[in-house]
Amino acid sequence: MEKTFQFHTLSEFHSFCNLPKPEHPLISLIDYSKVTFSSDGAELKWIQKFYSIGLKRNVNARFNYGQQQYDFDSGVLCFISPEQFLKLEITSEIQVNPSGWLLLIHPDFLWNTTLADKIQSYDFFRYAVNEALFMSDKEEHTIVEILQNIESEYKSNIDKFSQDLIVKQVERLLIYAERYYERQFITRKKSSHELVTRFEQVLSAYFKQEEILLKGIPTVTALANELNISANYLGSVLRIYTQQTTQQHLQNKIIDYAKTRLSTTTRSISEIAYELGFEHPQSFSKLFKNKTKQSPVEFRASFN
Repeated sequence: MEKTFQFHTLSEFHSFCNLPKPEHPLISLIDYSKVTFSSDGAELKWIQKFYSIGLKRNVNARFNYGQQQYDFDSGVLCFISPEQFLKLEITSEIQVNPSGWLLLIHPDFLWNTTLADKIQSYDFFRYAVNEALFMSDKEEHTIVEILQNIESEYKSNIDKFSQDLIVKQVERLLIYAERYYERQFITRKKSSHELVTRFEQVLSAYFKQEEILLKGIPTVTALANELNISANYLGSVLRIYTQQTTQQHLQNKIIDYAKTRLSTTTRSISEIAYELGFEHPQSFSKLFKNKTKQSPVEFRASFN
């Protein structure tokens, strides 16, 4: 079996890429045209303990993440969090002038800054690679400019302002990325609308009576897995196109199912609640009233 490498520090990763030691131990911008991996294998697997933001072009490798695959034959931006598993398959095709940038940020660099907690709120750090960000030339120019500003700052004489200035640049990069992702969702309306339609079909299938009895209420993760995407990406698409979260869609479907059972059967409120996977009927009644402004008993009474 191929070895899975563990990179705890930026220096370890630099060494693996046959690069000089990083000029700052906790943040580094790598010129991807200078990277050569220290491995003779056709496949590289690793887990890193730091964040990375990668913009790559013409790389002779296929990148696997989250059971997805992507060829870097055009410029895309990918975001990777600490502890995520990555795999690179080195291809035999000869690529001309591989290029790009790879920003590495150790979590320790963010301590005592506004970004320490906030960085976890950006969904795209948990997207699979086929959900990476595609950029126009103008957008790419903006991102590269920010990356070079970060490099310029940590390469200058470090003082008490350096960390704040670099963090502000990273935040700026992430805000632009968030803007570009939303633009990507909007400009890819057809594929996104198809995803919403497929989601509704998958969700409806779960709520066939026999499926509910056998499988119970699906989790958000289970629904996303059936669509072969991450739960965060599904949530982002739904928020853009329906103004509702995945959980809200799931709750609406629960209420629709409950209404059918309340109006067409004589099953008790408790039986319907248990059928829908609620451990306590009170929790079901609370959700039902929150969504319909009626208790299950009141709703059923309106049909008598």
